[in-house]
Amino acid sequence: MGQKVNVLYIDDEDNNLNSFKASLRKEFNVNTALNAKQGLEMVREFEYQVVIADQRMPEMTGVEFFEKLIQVNPLPIRILLTGYSDIQSVIDAINKGEVHRFIDKPWNIEQIKNAVRNAGEIYFTRKELAYKNEKLHKVHSEMNQFVYSLSHELRGPLMSISGISKLAKLEVNDPDILEYFNMIDLATHKLDNFIYKMLDFYRSTKIDNKFTKIDVAHLLEQQYAAYQEKWDLSEIDVQMNVVQEQEFYSDDAKLRVIVNNLFSNAYNFQKQHEKDKKISLSITVKNDGCTILCIDNGIGIDEKYQKEVFNLFQRATQQNVGSGIGLYMVKESVEQLSGEIELSSALNEGTKVKVSLPHIV
Repeated sequence: MGQKVNVLYIDDEDNNLNSFKASLRKEFNVNTALNAKQGLEMVREFEYQVVIADQRMPEMTGVEFFEKLIQVNPLPIRILLTGYSDIQSVIDAINKGEVHRFIDKPWNIEQIKNAVRNAGEIYFTRKELAYKNEKLHKVHSEMNQFVYSLSHELRGPLMSISGISKLAKLEVNDPDILEYFNMIDLATHKLDNFIYKMLDFYRSTKIDNKFTKIDVAHLLEQQYAAYQEKWDLSEIDVQMNVVQEQEFYSDDAKLRVIVNNLFSNAYNFQKQHEKDKKISLSITVKNDGCTILCIDNGIGIDEKYQKEVFNLFQRATQQNVGSGIGLYMVKESVEQLSGEIELSSALNEGTKVKVSLPHIV
């Protein structure tokens, strides 16, 4: 422990105070008070890590003093000096004074020193933890602001670039210049997709659950419209199915992360020259919860990679598509919603992913 512990000892007997201070003054910063009232005033004016009080004091017992101390300053670690016969005082100290330790009288100096050392370590550890929690809260708040900026300040200009590029292509007939604009479109699309993935990553891993009533059909309808705008699905037989027999409460954002990444993987890992491409995405809500099932006939996943595909940045193919975080985000979202995920796949045959989510009561 790098710094000296500040100790306050309250006792109505001068001899005890003097003896205590003389015995501990070299190792600790010791102050004393003759009564509880004086002790409370001293705690208001100075930071003590450890406060020790005798139980038997005339105006106020040690337990009563600690009750008031908690109201004035709950941070110091509290130690009560009492006798074996004061069993009720011990019980009261636990229930009312939140005492860290009891030391029976007559006390032993080494016992007191060890108790103060341990109490000081607890105090400084708690203080450091509180400081780190405060910093963590600040970082979390700043991260929320950053994600907001990522969504609005970056995606806005990207959409403007894409829109201007599309307008410019309407005015140009030269194939070489058109190719340049196509390259711009491809680059902006890749960057926007990466930003979208980062937003999904944040939603799935950093934001606490916010449960609302989910209209599954409406959710899937919205997402499919977004897929049609984002990708050319004309060569894929896409089947979307919804069965919702009762109300379902879940986190809308995390549910969309699950659905989006399952469909994205199914799309990105289709066989390039396959004529009969298929993706089936179904969501069923029944008494036993919600089941999301995504099936494709794409390139599949080699068995040796199937246990690793839910790890961050893990890819199961050398194809230059995907970011390696899609299934990781699915797994994180599923776990935060207390659900389960199953994957079965065969190389060159396709992949099936089943997500089961419980009802939130």
